[in-house]
Amino acid sequence: MSKKDKKPDLVVFNEESQQYDAALKPYGTSASSPVIKPLNTASWKNDGIQRVNKQFKSKFDEVKAQYEELMRKFQYNDLVYNAKFSFEPIFGENYHLYNNKNNEPFLSIIAPEQCSFEYLGSFRLNTDKMWEKIEEL
Repeated sequence: MSKKDKKPDLVVFNEESQQYDAALKPYGTSASSPVIKPLNTASWKNDGIQRVNKQFKSKFDEVKAQYEELMRKFQYNDLVYNAKFSFEPIFGENYHLYNNKNNEPFLSIIAPEQCSFEYLGSFRLNTDKMWEKIEEL
């Protein structure tokens, strides 16, 4: 398009359709049209940030609790598997962990009320060969 065919800025002319389409625009096109002001989105952003951060914290706390539970199970299994015992544990049976006179852990079938060693806890072997701590009654 040559310079002489160029329309003035205040004239709304669509070069592609070769039509005047000011009435089709979703915004004012004349100098007397209302001013377009950007919305204040700060409160919307702050609300969104707070909601998202709350979700992230909730998920983080959930994952942290799962991690802590997994570490607790790992520590129990490490303690029991490194204890001394001279029998093959049976799945589903309850066993008791004690410290002997040399402060070394050992696994026994003898209940805590029948034993004078330092009691560390009771455990059950599940079918995955993972030791589960039995909570005392």
